[in-house]
Amino acid sequence: MDPGREGERHDVWSNPLATRYASAEMTRLWSDNHRYGLWRRCWLALAEAEAELGLPITPAQLAELRSAVDRIDFAKAADYERRMRHDVFAHLHAYGDDCPAARPILHLGATSAFVTDNTDLVLLRESLDLVAVRLAMVIESLAEKAMETRDLVCLGLTHLQPAQPTTIGKRICLWIHDLVLDLEEVMHRRQRLRARGVKGTTGTQASFLELFDGDHARVRALDEMVSRKLGFDGSYDVTGQTYSRKVDSQVVAVLAGVSESTHKAGNDLRLAAAAGELEEPFEREQVGSSAMPYKRNPMRAERMCGLARFVMGLATTAGQTAAVQWFERTLDDSAPRRLVLPQACLATDAQLVLFTNIAGGLVVMPGAIARNLQPWLPYLAAERILMAGTKAGGDRQELHEAFRGHSHATTAAVRAGAANDLAARLRGDPLFATVDLDAALAPAGLAGRAAEQVVEFVAGPVRAALARVPRRVAVSDLRV
Repeated sequence: MDPGREGERHDVWSNPLATRYASAEMTRLWSDNHRYGLWRRCWLALAEAEAELGLPITPAQLAELRSAVDRIDFAKAADYERRMRHDVFAHLHAYGDDCPAARPILHLGATSAFVTDNTDLVLLRESLDLVAVRLAMVIESLAEKAMETRDLVCLGLTHLQPAQPTTIGKRICLWIHDLVLDLEEVMHRRQRLRARGVKGTTGTQASFLELFDGDHARVRALDEMVSRKLGFDGSYDVTGQTYSRKVDSQVVAVLAGVSESTHKAGNDLRLAAAAGELEEPFEREQVGSSAMPYKRNPMRAERMCGLARFVMGLATTAGQTAAVQWFERTLDDSAPRRLVLPQACLATDAQLVLFTNIAGGLVVMPGAIARNLQPWLPYLAAERILMAGTKAGGDRQELHEAFRGHSHATTAAVRAGAANDLAARLRGDPLFATVDLDAALAPAGLAGRAAEQVVEFVAGPVRAALARVPRRVAVSDLRV
């Protein structure tokens, strides 16, 4: 790069989603090269279809359009836009300059939304495809961890308070379940996408009806042909000048749903890191704090949560944009869409890149997990102890009252700073002399069917979900 141009890059704000967080694949999808290349492909598809349906467009003109489809002079387009204050017309003129023979038939019958809307729908389709792949990769990686830790009993938490034990693998499956639901929604929304097609200035197709001398059948065929050339099964049944911005709102809502899941899992990971039970990958030269060299902060999970909140906020703007469109269209949708659509896709992609990295390198610390569980085992094994005492001939109500007294006395002592000695209290009580307390206090069995649920869930719903997304991409490195 020219040294002067390199300096310019540091004199303007750049979007950190593109420079720091999102993958190269997603960033490329929303790049100017790809977007404006798609604009030219829209114009080419229109010209091809119009020629196939009998309009006087020559093979030489089409060949000229094809030869220049990826040869965009951005400086020339920018100069046109400065003068014309219209981005579509600017790029139309730049394309026409590259294709002088085809210039007269470019954009024939179309309005600006023909290129902008159809292109945005292609970009959303491609982005959802990539999001689906990234979701599948996270699910796949988490499923491996769930299977590895399906028998590792840990303290369950409800209300963030000690509850009946579960296993680490079962807890991971809760994250996976949310992501499987998200994958279903992403694929559904992607399958429901259609092209805007060729609808004219207010959606009536009047200009195309003029071109085809009132032949409604050829206008319908043109709409279908262009949509298929752009990779869609068809077009939306009716539009104004634009496709309904409800579509954008639905897509961003799906991405916000993915963000809800990553945020929930990210919070769990941060809490587990604070308890010393789980740790995200931490590299040899990684610095946790500029002031505290001992820190091992869960920065990946924190960043994932921050990006998730951003996307959830974008969903509000997308919904408001859909709600305030007037009649056949109004241009106050343009600025929010330029900001919301790419950023929602890039920020969701960035979260899933982070989650894949976390899942693949998740550190599980059995010692700390056992240490955190141990003090609560006498409480959590209460029902098991009472049943064992009753089977040995004890009075269940008498045993219950004795256990209640010991447990409350222990709790009071713990609150005063003493160690948890409930097991010792029970051992010293003749009422529990017939109970094998060592067996009763063993973690095994306290987690119910957690391990079996992991196996069944991974072998069934998870495997079925992954089978629907066979494609994989290279695992993206974290850029910072």
